[in-house]
Order: sequence, then structure tokens, then C-alpha cells
Amino acid sequence: MNKNRLEAFSDGVIAIVITIMVLELKAPPGNTLAALLPELPDFLSYVLSFVYVAIYWNNHHHLLHSVSRVNAAILWANMNLLFWMSLVPFTTAWMGQNGFAHIPTALYGLSLLMPAFSYYLLQNAIVGHQGRDGALAKALGRDWKGKLSLGLYCIGIGTSFVAPWVALAIYLGVALLWFIPDRRIERALTLS
Repeated sequence: MNKNRLEAFSDGVIAIVITIMVLELKAPPGNTLAALLPELPDFLSYVLSFVYVAIYWNNHHHLLHSVSRVNAAILWANMNLLFWMSLVPFTTAWMGQNGFAHIPTALYGLSLLMPAFSYYLLQNAIVGHQGRDGALAKALGRDWKGKLSLGLYCIGIGTSFVAPWVALAIYLGVALLWFIPDRRIERALTLS
């Protein structure tokens, strides 16, 4: 199967995820800047989640450039990724509405961990389809960024029970790690 439907469906789901997140933002009563202050946790949660969804969209775009055809394993791995991403609006809203409380911040971390793990599974499905000599396998190498991210999310989740702001700093750190789309794939495709 060619990859066009998978790309189009993924783009549509990601657009809906962003739309749902922005619809969770509510205008406060009042017409002063001070009226916005109680909404700051919601807004900051939205900004962080928007950045995460944008990072996934960018890296997913780069990842699919390494693919010309897909199989059932790739389709299901992609659906798994989209499922976990679809939960981000819920955890974003819950964390923001509760002022970065312990449990909502931990669940938010889990909602970041699971798409990261799912992305790892998608990469593996593509490598399995292309073979170990394929462009993606060569580009990923040991995938230290992916493995480091999974570990940092786990640390962030654990930390959220003690110091939610530190957990948020860890989540932000992972976002910064991935903010520039993964250039390994671009380099490998250029060399092939």
C-alpha cells in the first residue's frame, strides 16, 4: 500500500487534537489583564501541549519521508500513536484546570510517555518493513534521543508526585530536545 492515506489520516487526526485543545481554553469573565491570571495554568498547559503535538507532526512528517509503501504493522503502529496523541487534550485540560497538581501532572506525563513509546514502535515497524539496511535503520542508529526521552518521561512522572514544577521542567526539556525535527532522517535520505 502506498503511504498517502496514512499521511492524510494522520494529518487530520493531529489537526483535530490541536482543535480540541484550543477549544478547552475559555475566556475569563472580566475585561482586565488581571482577569487572565487565573487562566494562566490552562494557557501554559495548552502551549506545552501544542508544542508537543507540533513536534510529533514535524517528526512524523520526516519519518514518513523514509517510507514509500506501508504494511499492516505500520498502519497499526501509526494508529497506536494517534490513539495516545488523542488523549493529550484531556490530560492537558485536567492538568491546567487543576493548577499543575500532582496526579494530573503525572497523568499528563503518562500522556507524553505513551506517544513517545508508540513513535518508537512505529519506527520499529518501518525498520522491520524496510530491513536493517534501509534508510531509516541507518538514520536512527542507536536512537539515543528516543531512549533518553522515554527515561526522562518516566523520571518526570515519578517526580510529579513530589514536585510537579520539576516534572514540568523535565517535560519541557524533552520538548526542547526534539524541537528541531530529527535531522538524522534527512541526512540518511540525502545520502541514499
